[in-house]
Amino acid sequence: MKEMEFVVVDKGKDFIVYEVLNNDNTILRPLMEEIEKDSMVENVRYYFEHPYLSNPKIHINVKQGKPQAALKRSLRRMEKIYENLYGQYRKTST
Repeated sequence: MKEMEFVVVDKGKDFIVYEVLNNDNTILRPLMEEIEKDSMVENVRYYFEHPYLSNPKIHINVKQGKPQAALKRSLRRMEKIYENLYGQYRKTST
């Protein structure tokens, strides 16, 4: 399986739009929920222009700060969540 990749397709002072290549909904949906929790994010959404012919796009609008930083913060929080989950799994499986 190829790694997901985020490509910037549009960018402004308070927003950014990413196209997600090699999409995996099992990660994308929790990522959207994590971005929504960010206090600097005004709104976030992801959408498909066509369900079979296009990659999903993520639109992040921020109240303050850089929109790309919101994605970075959310990915770091998710990394910690999954590391903790993996640690719990390792404890119970040994």
